[in-house]
Amino acid sequence: MRSEAETIELLSRFRPSFLDDMGCTIVGVDVEKMTCSMQFDISKSYCHSGDIVQGGFVSAMLDAVSTHAAFAANEKINSVSTLEFKTLFLEASRAGKFDAIGRVDKLGRSIAFLSAELRNEKGQVTATMTTIAKVRLSDAG
Repeated sequence: MRSEAETIELLSRFRPSFLDDMGCTIVGVDVEKMTCSMQFDISKSYCHSGDIVQGGFVSAMLDAVSTHAAFAANEKINSVSTLEFKTLFLEASRAGKFDAIGRVDKLGRSIAFLSAELRNEKGQVTATMTTIAKVRLSDAG
């Protein structure tokens, strides 16, 4: 079993480059609880109406943190493909810093049920997501 630091390093090395553009840092994983925590620093270039982060970018943050939780939960997972997700926008997500936590609610051999929440700098939950994803496990031990 990999350590938290090793898992974060591995996830960071292979993450999609768009996360760099969104000021993303992976700050924690908990293999036992099957969670991943990320921080984002979103500029106004991702916003409409002045400083409101466009909903697709909010969904991208939530999708990224929840799928990274799946990768962290099981070393044998080599791909996670979102089949369906539902985002609830509870408050306007305004440009700035965000904390996101993703979790694996249930992990099967080929399907995972994931969830995530996004908090602004004041600690308010601005959006949540539930996801059904297809996972592929490697044959390597």
